[in-house]
Amino acid sequence: MVSTTAVKRALAALATRTDTARRPYIAVIEEADAARTDLRRAAGFVDAGGLDRLADAVDAAERAGDADAAERGRAALDAYREFRRAAAGAEGTGDGGVAVDADDHFRPGPGIPKPDTGQDADR
Repeated sequence: MVSTTAVKRALAALATRTDTARRPYIAVIEEADAARTDLRRAAGFVDAGGLDRLADAVDAAERAGDADAAERGRAALDAYREFRRAAAGAEGTGDGGVAVDADDHFRPGPGIPKPDTGQDADR
């Protein structure tokens, strides 16, 4: 477990960081791109307002003339929008993403034939 002192020290170092070699919009685009590979990480990114930050980062990259970063950011933004559309389309579905009719709770299936065991049918 990490000590409180170590966490405070790390946060203070981040707050006073003077490293400006990497532009802030690059960090957001890289974070968004990396989070796409892990569902929990992607959900956390979105929950933390990441889509707005990503859109702002794409705008900043375009203003800075960084076409590569802007393109990667747009691709990530498109992917997150597609995730959202897929999740919205899955609402109201049953197990496995198959739509279930509200009046059809029990549907006959192929079932598994049971061998004749000689037991009474009322058991």
